[in-house]
Amino acid sequence: MPSRRKPTTGKGRQATLDAPGEGPEKEEAKAERESELGSEFARRFREMEVDREAFRNFYVIHEHLSRRLHWDLRLEKDGVLKSWAVPKEPPALENVKRLAVSVEDHPLGYGTFEGDIPEGNYGAGTVRIWDRGKYEPLDIREGKWVFRLEGKRLSGKYCLIRLRQRPGEKSENWLFFKTKE
Repeated sequence: MPSRRKPTTGKGRQATLDAPGEGPEKEEAKAERESELGSEFARRFREMEVDREAFRNFYVIHEHLSRRLHWDLRLEKDGVLKSWAVPKEPPALENVKRLAVSVEDHPLGYGTFEGDIPEGNYGAGTVRIWDRGKYEPLDIREGKWVFRLEGKRLSGKYCLIRLRQRPGEKSENWLFFKTKE
């Protein structure tokens, strides 16, 4: 049974109630097991031979129904797919800003994947290609990516800007938005 959360206390903290047999030790074991299973599923993409030139400046946006519906933005750079999880539908209109959370790089072979990720694997759920095409890097540097997308659903000039990380935050948050040409 998953942990349940209590309402926030007066100090802004949330207390959790662990089910019998759960707790930090059990969570670590579960995470390790999921990581091992996830590796087995992911290995097929790491070992897949791909035409690197065909994936040059390739992008894909996966619609991913796992615990929560979100979209995964993936841009090819240096032979891998740099990846961000976007909780809301990617912006088709200018100046509509979306949160994009940096996640681990994915192998190029994952760019064509559609289907189900089995239970017990990292990201378990259904993955569909929402959009794909080529992107043109315009200004790629530390903390800022400006690029032009040419896809079926999205086209135009887009920007990813890394937000300042707050103390204690583990993930890198970015803003993803369409901008004027």
